[in-house]
Amino acid sequence: MQKEAILTQLGYGVSENSLAQLQRVIDNTRNFEYIEKHLISLNETLKAHFSFIALSSSKDYFKIKNEAPSQELRDEVDEIIKKWATKYKIEIQKVDGKDTYYIIGKEE
Repeated sequence: MQKEAILTQLGYGVSENSLAQLQRVIDNTRNFEYIEKHLISLNETLKAHFSFIALSSSKDYFKIKNEAPSQELRDEVDEIIKKWATKYKIEIQKVDGKDTYYIIGKEE
């Protein structure tokens, strides 16, 4: 998938800065080529639960933001994320004290 398409499908505008940030994230994501095809489908699933995949502003990773409006829905979204990571053998890392995960890369 082209970088512009990734940005657009994640809700970003295409600019020199966003393309550069995306490239850093891609370079930092282990086996990105494998993960790429699963990112957009997870993002589409998460949208129905008020959650999404974004580019982290503090680290060069994709992040999964769980912004479901209730604890019950947040728990459900956490379960969706964990099942997705297990199914596709993708390493994720929970951010301390937040309903956010970093996508590290394909498990080795």
